[in-house]
Amino acid sequence: MKFSKFGLLLIINSILVMSCHDEDKKETSTEPAYKEEPVSYTLDSVTMNGFVVYDSNNSDKRPVVLVVPEWWGLNEYTKTRARDLAKLGYIAMAVDMYGNGAQADDPKSAASLSGPFYTNPQMAKARFDAALAKIKTYSQADTAKVAAVGYCFGGGMLLNFARMGEAINGVVSFHGSLLGTPADKNLLKAKILVCHGGADPFVPKADADAFKKQMDSIGAAYTFREYEGAMHAFTNPNATAIGEKFKIPIKYNAAADTASWKDMKEFLNTVFK
Repeated sequence: MKFSKFGLLLIINSILVMSCHDEDKKETSTEPAYKEEPVSYTLDSVTMNGFVVYDSNNSDKRPVVLVVPEWWGLNEYTKTRARDLAKLGYIAMAVDMYGNGAQADDPKSAASLSGPFYTNPQMAKARFDAALAKIKTYSQADTAKVAAVGYCFGGGMLLNFARMGEAINGVVSFHGSLLGTPADKNLLKAKILVCHGGADPFVPKADADAFKKQMDSIGAAYTFREYEGAMHAFTNPNATAIGEKFKIPIKYNAAADTASWKDMKEFLNTVFK
């Protein structure tokens, strides 16, 4: 088959254009590469060892979500939740509230580690604020869009911080304690989502009713989700085994875990608009 010079040039040009389009597709279809890195920061001579996860192939700024752990401390479960949040497109940081990466192996040591944070909410908030300041130094962090999620101890802490005036977009409490610091309409800035187990013996209906009354009294922007039959620690797949080992009423609930994660995703989409 013979081609004129003009026809041959057209064919070559078409091949070059197609090649360029292929290169563009390669550039725009970069797979996520999730980077996990330990991060240390100090406050009042205490060193905290956090854990940050983000997609290193994405140079865009993105919302920040901090994860405050259960009373066991920053363990593998907390890191898993940070990874899950990074997969949703956020830069996530698991917070070391206790300092020096301290973790508890049993309820007695967990109560010992967590106790001071309930009795001294100002100290607890300062630890959280130190983590918040650290994650805001990341170039990937959109510092105007920040939220936090907390589990059990962490959820209760976040509700305290919100009532104390923490200036972030929103907080999510998963099976956390509901009562603590007083509510003040002049302080509350963050929107609130509570994901509560309907069969949680540690957080009874009386506490839930009191919390709702407290929030309603100041016109707070909050959402309260209750999952029927869910016990304390319902989001943690290890909860059932831990509960059986230490004879404490905690149990994993797959349906409540899935439903609450969906509720959290919708909540974060709303507060980050």
